[in-house]
Amino acid sequence: MKAIVTGGAGFIGSHLVDTLVTAGAKVHVIDNLATGSGEYINPGATFHFLDIRSQEAKDLILRERPDAVFHQAAQVDVQRSIHDPGYDAQVNIIGTVNVLEACRQASVKKIIYASSCAVYGDLNTDRITEDDPTDPISYYGVSKLTPEAYIRIFHRLYGLPYTILRYANVYGPRQTPKGEGGVVAIFLDRIKKGLPLRIHGDGEQTRDFVYVKDVVAANLAAFQHGKQDVIQVGTSTRTSINQVVRLLSKLHGTDLPVVYEQERPGDIKHSCLDNRKAYEKLGWQPKYDIVHGLEESYHLLMQEA
Repeated sequence: MKAIVTGGAGFIGSHLVDTLVTAGAKVHVIDNLATGSGEYINPGATFHFLDIRSQEAKDLILRERPDAVFHQAAQVDVQRSIHDPGYDAQVNIIGTVNVLEACRQASVKKIIYASSCAVYGDLNTDRITEDDPTDPISYYGVSKLTPEAYIRIFHRLYGLPYTILRYANVYGPRQTPKGEGGVVAIFLDRIKKGLPLRIHGDGEQTRDFVYVKDVVAANLAAFQHGKQDVIQVGTSTRTSINQVVRLLSKLHGTDLPVVYEQERPGDIKHSCLDNRKAYEKLGWQPKYDIVHGLEESYHLLMQEA
């Protein structure tokens, strides 16, 4: 198998590359290192310092003609999307269209697109399903949803196979400590620096935290299965930010200091994804709950300290 992973030097992408290389795949990484790190690039993969919006990235896909393109590269910071919606759209929408054009011309067997629970906005429901309406409340949510429509039309017009994966809040080692989705990484970074944890709002907002290794497994399953499907990747479990603090305090062996601040525009109050379709279509279910995922993340961080 030959695969191209966009964003393969980033948080999720680098873990995916590691697993693909271990499985014996020939892997090419496209990354401009805007948020990724050269340290995370697996030596068994071929790295290309390219922007997904570039002609050079398109030419690479055409030249290599991979079996699969795992499209992980994105601008993922909600607050940056609000302050600079043009850049957000350029990377997430225009960049994806460039990748899709290359996949079409190269007759790629499948594109697996990393979408987000941000496409739903702030739905007042206990557990979101793939059939619930999409109503983003941030430009980031819009810029992750719009490529889904492009992907469907590329399939309709040209037969390009795809699976769209809508991620819950992914966390784990290598995550950049910034952005709304990176709250666990932010907390771990502040613990490492001996700083108080900062929470925007009252801390009772909830998220569906899914561990990065489980997300990688969902991507691999999506290459084999999930024909022209939109599938959610989450744990179907709500966890409040305050609960995360309590769990981290237990791991740290002391109550962690917390500073509560004003809510931010574009932040979602509650989000939890129903994962039944992932099990039915992909045979996938998460192996990590929040307790064990945080434990592994915390201990890896402490080893680095």
